Amino acid sequence: MTEKRKQTSTYPLRLPSSLKAAVREVSRRDGTSINQFVTTAVAEKLSAMRTADFFAERGAEADVEAARRILRRRGGQPPDPDDRLDTPT
Repeated sequence: MTEKRKQTSTYPLRLPSSLKAAVREVSRRDGTSINQFVTTAVAEKLSAMRTADFFAERGAEADVEAARRILRRRGGQPPDPDDRLDTPT
């Protein structure tokens, strides 16, 4: 079985001194390196942006009028007795 190696590349990052000091302090308290903190922060930002893109694309395909019709329709059958939650007395 061959071992997969993680491929990494180096990127010289310039940060304002105050921001670097804040990152240094937070990563020190978290027990991680500055590099690990920045890598995680970039990954989280990319994830948030991709999630926003996903929902924007899905929203563009939505049939808003069909959704409104569903929301306006009368309810169906009442819940079965076994589906009801007991209310505390």
